[in-house]
Amino acid sequence: MQQLKGTRTEENLRTAFAGESQARNKYTYYAKQAQEDGYHQISEIFRITALNEEQHAKIWFKLLNDGIGTTAENLKNAAEGEHFEWTKMYADFAKVAQEEGFSQIAKLFQGVADIEQAHEQRFLTLERAVRDGTVFSGGEETTVWICRNCGHITVGPQAPQVCPICAHPQSYFQRRAENY
Repeated sequence: MQQLKGTRTEENLRTAFAGESQARNKYTYYAKQAQEDGYHQISEIFRITALNEEQHAKIWFKLLNDGIGTTAENLKNAAEGEHFEWTKMYADFAKVAQEEGFSQIAKLFQGVADIEQAHEQRFLTLERAVRDGTVFSGGEETTVWICRNCGHITVGPQAPQVCPICAHPQSYFQRRAENY
């Protein structure tokens, strides 16, 4: 396939991806509202259409990015995107909103920028864990692991290869975090 970079087709793919992504979110919001309003069939139609739009967006995304990368690559890419959002995009948006007299919107932009910074750090931490092979290993420390499928809890330096209760693979385990 010839190179897309710099072509009108690349621009069209970016526009199509953005449009389908926005439609997916919009229809998801509409589905929830229809459900709350008591229109269950309409809600389901919005939900199904949102899933269709997600698949359309995925087609354009894969063409633009030569597929979908590995988890480590995706975490790095996500961190880079979040970094741009909190350091440049939302900072600029907040400044413009403030200059135009929309101080409440400026505060929202800044608040979201702070959240995006936390997202960047989370993605970087996870990328490091994937690259270091420590996602399912607590190292020397004893770690409490929980199966995301059945809720089985085990304690040890690493998550079991297979859950002894539901037989799901290690990939279903995560560190147990009680934040309540």
